[in-house]
Amino acid sequence: MRGFGSTRAALMMVTLGTCVVIAQNPPPAGQPPAGQPPAQPQGRGNQGPPPPMTFFVTSTPIGKGGNLGGLAGADAHCQALATAAGAGGRTWRAYLSTQGPNAVNARDRIGKGPWNNVKGGQVARDLEHLHGDTLELARLGNTLTRATALNEKGEQVPGVAFPGGPQVPNQHDILTGSQPDGRAYTDSADHTCNNWMSEDAGSAQLGHHDRTGGPGTSWNSVHPSKGCSQQALISTGGAGLLYCFASGETK
Repeated sequence: MRGFGSTRAALMMVTLGTCVVIAQNPPPAGQPPAGQPPAQPQGRGNQGPPPPMTFFVTSTPIGKGGNLGGLAGADAHCQALATAAGAGGRTWRAYLSTQGPNAVNARDRIGKGPWNNVKGGQVARDLEHLHGDTLELARLGNTLTRATALNEKGEQVPGVAFPGGPQVPNQHDILTGSQPDGRAYTDSADHTCNNWMSEDAGSAQLGHHDRTGGPGTSWNSVHPSKGCSQQALISTGGAGLLYCFASGETK
């Protein structure tokens, strides 16, 4: 028993001595005491960089109302803005449908996803998620909102109740010419400003990037424009802006 007591007392003295040494000689700032593992870094840690931009709302319109120069002109506008933002290595397509015998569905032009904004935030993981193709996906909804539907510069697009007050015009109307499922209209009415070649007669179907206002909260199909001129688009609540998606092809 005496041997056990002597050993215990010796251990206590060693421990006390170690504590005194550490107290008198603390470790450098940011380093743990001797014998302790280093603290794990906070933040992104070992995560990689954010995913590349594969979606944006155009920061500027073509400026000719619904006359975009057809699908080719709209695509070229998306490509030019993406190139200026350093993302020109991908093939960009405008989210637009056309009508008539050779009708094109907007959803068939943009690849399969996923799509992320310039800051890496995901707006949809695939076509089905983007359009709510099933009841479950429709209930879930995509994540395209005013906070994520950024332009290629990383800026929010002015919408309803946008910070800055009434001096900042509402531009939440986005040209699509599409039904909610991303497909072309099949009736005789004009929903695409004469397949994106008219800045006079006709009308264009519009979506709301901020999911606010109008008869619904659809990002791609809420109501028609008052006309196809630039002024008609502005007076409706827009500016002739487009959704641009990277189609998955590389240039």
